[in-house]
Amino acid sequence: MVTIISGTNRPGSNTLKVAKYYQDALAEKGQEANLLNLMDLPENFIQTDMFGKRSEAFAKILGMMERSAKFIFIIPEYNGSFPGVLKAFIDACDFPGSFYDKKACLVGISGGKYGNIRGIDHFVGVCGYLHMNVLPLRLHIPAIKTELDEHNAFFKEDTLKFTGEQLDKFIAF
Repeated sequence: MVTIISGTNRPGSNTLKVAKYYQDALAEKGQEANLLNLMDLPENFIQTDMFGKRSEAFAKILGMMERSAKFIFIIPEYNGSFPGVLKAFIDACDFPGSFYDKKACLVGISGGKYGNIRGIDHFVGVCGYLHMNVLPLRLHIPAIKTELDEHNAFFKEDTLKFTGEQLDKFIAF
């Protein structure tokens, strides 16, 4: 099973729009994928779900993580890195059951011109610690507000080419 993780809890985020785009693109390729929006984390998961304690709501999310063999992380740039809520989520997940020896695909997005290059590099370090196998083709999508059309889909030829190539490689990965 594939799970796409929208790596922020910001309401109305472009990250979620990109995650949904990836989910739809996988469906067009005959691949089903779950979508985890970090907005759906329990409101106080840091108090209720860290360090072995588990709320019922977070236990359902953990079940999805454990059943997933592959993950696509859509990661926005926050202060030159990735969002703290994404790190807190990973820290709250079970180790090794949630991510160990599973596969990851990384997509960085930003409002600026570098597409979260540093944040993706930082996140690769976390993936390495978790023993995740990261697809070598990592995408960095800059100026995200200019990349999505009125239907929240990519429309630029290069972006379509590279996201399609990344997904084909991830399906075969």
